[in-house]
Amino acid sequence: MAKLVVSITHAKEDADKATVGMVVANAAVASGQETVVFFSTEGAYLAKNGYTEDIHEEGFAPLADLIKNYQEAGGTIWVCSPCFKKRGLTEEDLLPGATIVGGAKLVEFLSQGAACITY
Repeated sequence: MAKLVVSITHAKEDADKATVGMVVANAAVASGQETVVFFSTEGAYLAKNGYTEDIHEEGFAPLADLIKNYQEAGGTIWVCSPCFKKRGLTEEDLLPGATIVGGAKLVEFLSQGAACITY
């Protein structure tokens, strides 16, 4: 099984990139790849419970559904700790099933041969 990181650095300010990132993550996990979505910079907002409810890019499933389907398929969500804190978010805001991590956790996963794509 291959390893893949889908790094999503956008939220409502570029919902198209955020949505496409989650579409790719869903395709990866559905094809049996060990997949981690890493929300960082503005993308950290996507880890706020309820934040994605009104994001729906034309031609795609709603972002909230994409995230839910990804998690139900066994995908992992990591959130950049300093990015999350910088935006005034707390663990009480965190999307169920997401984990706040430092950069070392991401580097460890990448060092195990994971490929990375960024949106």
